[in-house]
Amino acid sequence: MRSTLWFLLKLAILVAAAIWVADRPGHVSFDWLGWRVDTSVGVLLAALLLLMALAAVIYRLWGIIVRGPRRMAERRGERQRLKGYRALTQGMVAVAAGDAEEAKRQARIAHGLLSEPPLTLLLAAQAAQLSGDETAARRYFTAMLERPETAFLGMRGLLNQALAKGDTSEALKLAAKAHEERPQAGWAAKALLDLELKQGEWISARRTAKAAEKLKVIDRERYRRIEGVTLLEQARLEPEPVRAVALARDAVRLLPDFVPALAIEARVMAKASREREAEKILEKAWGRGLAHPAIAGAYAALRPSESALDRARRFEKLTQARPDAVESRLTLAETAIAAGLWGPARKALEAVAAAEKAAPSARLCRLMARLEEGEHGDLAAARRWLMAAADAPPDPAWVCGECGAAASEWSARCGHCGEFDSLAWKEGARVVPALADARAGEARYLPPATVTPAPTPAASAPAATGGETKPVEGTAPVEAARLIT
Repeated sequence: MRSTLWFLLKLAILVAAAIWVADRPGHVSFDWLGWRVDTSVGVLLAALLLLMALAAVIYRLWGIIVRGPRRMAERRGERQRLKGYRALTQGMVAVAAGDAEEAKRQARIAHGLLSEPPLTLLLAAQAAQLSGDETAARRYFTAMLERPETAFLGMRGLLNQALAKGDTSEALKLAAKAHEERPQAGWAAKALLDLELKQGEWISARRTAKAAEKLKVIDRERYRRIEGVTLLEQARLEPEPVRAVALARDAVRLLPDFVPALAIEARVMAKASREREAEKILEKAWGRGLAHPAIAGAYAALRPSESALDRARRFEKLTQARPDAVESRLTLAETAIAAGLWGPARKALEAVAAAEKAAPSARLCRLMARLEEGEHGDLAAARRWLMAAADAPPDPAWVCGECGAAASEWSARCGHCGEFDSLAWKEGARVVPALADARAGEARYLPPATVTPAPTPAASAPAATGGETKPVEGTAPVEAARLIT
């Protein structure tokens, strides 16, 4: 509408000018190059307009002649770009569909038509990865590092390749470089954190965890867990006792009900000659319901040179806050057997047996076998208990949630797969003890019994007569059963 009005306005102005000239006729005369020209004003104006139109047409033709080749080249380049982008799109579709050959073919077409290496390099790298050519993919990713606009993407590709190959050291370097260049990239912070935890870089891992928490890559609870576990592992490995105690206390403040944290805190305090304080910590933990073999083991390790009888008395103090707990009774039975206190040991084990009447645990069966052998020398009864222990479900252990490997002691990383904070105390995990520890049986955390069982008549008769000593019938199966279980 507006353009129509503008055209009508220009037409009206032109008509008005023509009428104005027609109403005012005049005569024009001039000499030019020996010629005399006599004409009217209207004719002169018309001639001028004609000359101007002719000059415009000539200028247009000249522009077409001069700029024509360049414009043709531009149009040809535009067609090539359109074909290149079409090939790039089809290549991406082929990658998404899993068609490696089509993706590689379209990558070659796009590379030939487009003068934009970042896009074609990315497609070529993805096509090479899809076809399993990791060498070519690595070459493309490395070429992307040379361009600022694709360097970050190239680092990510090389990082994924390093992780796929299991090259943790190379992956850690790439993740650190990516996080340094783009601190706001969440994936870089997460990858760096996972690699630092897997490599045991505890101090730098805590810094990265803080950055990841700010980026909302991990939540607040996960951050506290990472900080607590890394501090705990540092305390466990710290050779300086005072420094180890400080680290352990910081870990316990973050993880107050984590059994390994309390056990490690007690052990490092013992190294700092603060045994009594460590005992109080473990006794309070036991009273809070954290009755656990790891607590009992740390409690026993506080005074390694004490006699079996003194240990039994000291463990009564540990368990007095929770005397009816199954772990309290089993622990008291262990220490009582080691000290030769058969009556208290039998009382505790019978209470546990009454509670586990339907399915006695392997630990209970092994303790009953030690009790029968130690108190009465009843090898047949001991053998029956050991057979029951072999059929019972395996004892709980620290089991990795990633690979399923079991460990007798907690650590921040799985000893089999190296996963961080994957060990959890679970039922039904079998830990095969070393042969040197097989004779100790149940006493993983406590010293074995030192009381020698009373000899049976069959065993003492040859010694009294001076004849050759023969093994007691049933002894070998008992020892073999101990080694098996």
